[in-house]
Amino acid sequence: MIRYFFRRLGYGFLVLLGVVCAVFFLFQGFGDPSRLVIGQRADAATQDNIRKELYLDQPRWKQFVYYLDDISPIAIHRREEVGTKGLHGIFIGGKKTVFAIKWPYLRRSYQSKREVWDILMEALPGTILLAFAAMLLATAGGICLGVLAAIRKNTWLDTSAIFVSVLGISAPSFFMGILIAYLFGFVFSDFTGLHMTGSLIDTDPFTGRHLELRNLILPAITLGIRPMAIIAQLTRGSLLDVLDQDYIRTAYAKGLPPRVVIWKHGLRNALNPVVTAITGWFAELLAGAFFVEKIFGWKGIGKVTVDALGTLDFPVVMGSVLVTSTFFIMVGLFSDLLYGWIDPRVRLAR
Repeated sequence: MIRYFFRRLGYGFLVLLGVVCAVFFLFQGFGDPSRLVIGQRADAATQDNIRKELYLDQPRWKQFVYYLDDISPIAIHRREEVGTKGLHGIFIGGKKTVFAIKWPYLRRSYQSKREVWDILMEALPGTILLAFAAMLLATAGGICLGVLAAIRKNTWLDTSAIFVSVLGISAPSFFMGILIAYLFGFVFSDFTGLHMTGSLIDTDPFTGRHLELRNLILPAITLGIRPMAIIAQLTRGSLLDVLDQDYIRTAYAKGLPPRVVIWKHGLRNALNPVVTAITGWFAELLAGAFFVEKIFGWKGIGKVTVDALGTLDFPVVMGSVLVTSTFFIMVGLFSDLLYGWIDPRVRLAR
């Protein structure tokens, strides 16, 4: 199991390296970053200084090496860069160069001049909270719906559950987001008490900053519809296979109540594909939250990224892609460990 974990960790590192290469060569070629930083009417001397600061006066391969050096947690920097870039970490070395173990430096925003790392870390908790809430609703609703469909096979309950799950899979998140925001945040707002837009922390000019958990409800439901539908279908199919096994018939023959047989013996052994779907969909939700956050005005890394694309603030976009990709890899590793914990046969096979 340990060897398998480190092998997957190595694969994850290679994937992340590929993402870094794609992000750099994709976004570094758009426009002139020096003009995006200081505008179109800057003098030539100021523009040359900005180009030197961003390494734009160097060949493309050197720019890439410098970019890797900035975002890598283990790197070698010039002593003067530690102060000018505001690097945080442990620095060992002489007066000119230092060996650094540091937080990744994602450079500065073209628009706000703030560090990209600070911008993303302010927005990331909102996205994680939204993804957790959506996944919690999807898991609870999907498993209950799947179990209900399995134990009531070939009845109207089973047919209705399948219809709802197919509808949930087919409906795009951005369409459902607009529809749910309009209906429950505008048309029926007087009854639901919900609003079309709003973030976790709202600022009122009279009462100040206050927590608004109700703003989480609509985006979480929108984001959780598709994974709930998939989890329901996986739970139904897997539980039907398990209920046909010999040990389930033996449990019934021993006189165990159906509730104990289904929830304790049947569902536990049917959860393997469901757990894989849950952990995989959590990573997908981090990416799927981009447009949902924009629709509902939820302050998260998705809304920050979409806004940055609109203003050509490429360092924010590049940093967002790297942070999101890292979460994909971490969730994948967690999925493998959890999968092996639920089914010991997986650990033995690996």
